[in-house]
Amino acid sequence: MKLGIVGLPNVGKSTLFNALTNAGAESANYPFCTIEPNVGVVTVPDSRLDFLAELYNPGRYMPAVIEFVDIAGLVKGASRGEGLGNKFLSNIREVDAIVHVIRCFNDDNIIHVDGSINAIRDLETINLELIFSDMEMVERRIDRTKKAMKGDKTLAAELEVYEKIYAALSDGKCARELELDEDEQAFLHDTPLLTMKPVIYVANVSEDEVSEEPLGNPNYAALKEQAQKEHSEIIAICAQLEAEIAELEGEEKKMFLDDLGIAESGLDRLIKASYSLLGLISYLTGGPIEVRAWTIKKGTKAPQAAGKIHSDFERGFIRAEIVAFDDLVACGNIAAAKEAGLYRSEGKDYVMKDGDVVLFRFNV
Repeated sequence: MKLGIVGLPNVGKSTLFNALTNAGAESANYPFCTIEPNVGVVTVPDSRLDFLAELYNPGRYMPAVIEFVDIAGLVKGASRGEGLGNKFLSNIREVDAIVHVIRCFNDDNIIHVDGSINAIRDLETINLELIFSDMEMVERRIDRTKKAMKGDKTLAAELEVYEKIYAALSDGKCARELELDEDEQAFLHDTPLLTMKPVIYVANVSEDEVSEEPLGNPNYAALKEQAQKEHSEIIAICAQLEAEIAELEGEEKKMFLDDLGIAESGLDRLIKASYSLLGLISYLTGGPIEVRAWTIKKGTKAPQAAGKIHSDFERGFIRAEIVAFDDLVACGNIAAAKEAGLYRSEGKDYVMKDGDVVLFRFNV
């Protein structure tokens, strides 16, 4: 999973990126201090792997990972090359989802490119640049499809989808707000629209407003309402506090979070929101060589899940031997799960579930 962190300059993007990844991206109080996109890889916390590690004492411990890309602050006119422009719009096209950081705190010592704090205005500034960029791309697709239609009338349905999207973009709507069926979405597989990408809005709030729902902050409340309209995720984070949390571990970290009155760090909540937004789950494999979490889409069948490990596993799939993680914990080990009848064999039509502990049988 690859997530792109975007936002206006000086909203806390790089501070958040540093806190999430400890990658040391430059963070300063002036626009465009991020020039080239910084990349950091974060492991996904999963206590289920800890249990498997105790069970097997493996040589390798391999959690799932998320790649975060800190993309330079966008400004008005970016789609026309203003600021750092189109180069950074192209960086966004490569990610699976967008983490849009929006400033919801007041601090006279930190400048705002528009001179004041207004979350909805900032959201619309970024969205409009993405919309303008998409309009150019869709317009080219419409022209190309119209020319191709002269020799192929079957392209009429494709043209209709592009025109439908262009009309929405012209009205200032993001493409993800449209209700498209599977056939319509299929036309867009090779059209990487920026406004079609799923979005998690991160409201960067002040230290004294840290809670999972700081509805007393009017900017957060307005942002939450907008996120609900477009079926996006939203979480509140104080980027400065996340930097402090990132330095802590174990009981010390838990005590710090308890003092703040929050159950989880911003990173943990961002990861959960990302999985939910993208419809992802994890299955687990374990043994003396390695314990590992594998990320797949909800609805993935066993052979395709096996293919995540190696293409030979999918090609020569015989069966999947599975026990639910909670059942494994209740039994204590695989042998006890088998005795209890909770270790089962599943075939090609089995749909994987989150937390399945699996051994794939295959023959090539």
